[in-house]
Amino acid sequence: MMEDSLFSPLAGQPLADKLRPKTLDEIVGQDHLLGPDGPLRRMIDGNCVTSFILWGPPGCGKTTAARLMANHSDLHFTALSAVFSGIADLRKAFEEAARRREAGQGTLLFVDEIHRFNRAQQDGFLPYVENGTVTLVGATTENPSFELNSALLSRCKVFVMKPLDDEALEKILVRAEKVVGRALPLDDEARATLRELADGDGRYSINLIESVFNLTKEGEILNKEKLLALVQQKAPGYDKDRDGHYNLISALHKSLRGSDTDAALYWAARMIEGGEDPLYLLRRLTRFAMEDVSMADPNALNIAIAAWDAYERLGSPEGDLAIAELVVYLGTAPKSNSIDRAWMAARKAAKQYGTLTPPAHILNAPTKLMKELGYGKDYQYDQDLPDAFSGQNYFPEKMPRQKFYDPPERGFEREIVKRLAYWERLRREKNRK
Repeated sequence: MMEDSLFSPLAGQPLADKLRPKTLDEIVGQDHLLGPDGPLRRMIDGNCVTSFILWGPPGCGKTTAARLMANHSDLHFTALSAVFSGIADLRKAFEEAARRREAGQGTLLFVDEIHRFNRAQQDGFLPYVENGTVTLVGATTENPSFELNSALLSRCKVFVMKPLDDEALEKILVRAEKVVGRALPLDDEARATLRELADGDGRYSINLIESVFNLTKEGEILNKEKLLALVQQKAPGYDKDRDGHYNLISALHKSLRGSDTDAALYWAARMIEGGEDPLYLLRRLTRFAMEDVSMADPNALNIAIAAWDAYERLGSPEGDLAIAELVVYLGTAPKSNSIDRAWMAARKAAKQYGTLTPPAHILNAPTKLMKELGYGKDYQYDQDLPDAFSGQNYFPEKMPRQKFYDPPERGFEREIVKRLAYWERLRREKNRK
């Protein structure tokens, strides 16, 4: 194929427009939805398109898929963006759809970034979706469970679109070379690097391809280093007040819990590079020290507080090392949630036996009357005894003895297990006397 001439209809047209799929089969990376047995393909082939939500990352083909689905049906395609549209735009779209319906034609209303409409605006879709005035296709990069009204979700199926994998991105590269009429001026390593830089985003990969074509000299072949110098590396995909925020902190927390220190460092770095507040990260790591390391290494909490204090004193970038050191310490520390389980069990028992008074022997008796009532009678001061242990009952008299704290034999708690066993043996011996 020849390159576009000055008078070609494609001249001056962005590469993204030239590569935009014309058929559903040209959409890459979404075979689970659009392949021969995919639910969206079945919906189209059966001419029974119903309202649905497309949830996926940027550049995976949500808008293109919706537009082509409309082309494969007898529905009129109307597109809105929640970023640029308001109530007036919605009202106009619904009124036009109602007129088309009276004339016998349906409307596929595509709403990009639908999660950006507020709850009241989302409620406005309900009557038009319910009565069939529009078939709604919403696109969102955010988790619909959190960002969309439950009433609207109940009337729409949710289909998850995936980031483009390496194979799909390579298909885009090959298609671009065919359209432009020459091979990308990259060696094999640089070509693989370009796909990595795209990070699953087809739209961004096309922008990179276009930059390479436009900014390389004739006959020049770029290696990895030259490619990186030529293009601006994509900022990490992260929105610190939305779904990505919760996905990454969950990934960090679970990597630490699984003692995968290297993975934990990666997720922490992703959050910092994405603009996360380091103090939020330190608060969550301190929480991890209490909840997941806990008594297996009591020093973890001290390290967490020290790292927090060090960051507040130093700031970035020096203070970032305090975060890294804390991540490594927590990742390599023994883990235990015994305190969390003990506390939950104790709270449950507190609700069950919440009206019982302490046994009389452990009540203070500051007055004569209280002494006459038996307050403090027969109390034994443990430290005055040979074993510094009395074995007395400290639970309410009408409450059976409970065991809330059951530590594992890991880390520091291995020693605590020995202490508890020792005290339990003394308790049995003393109570037999």
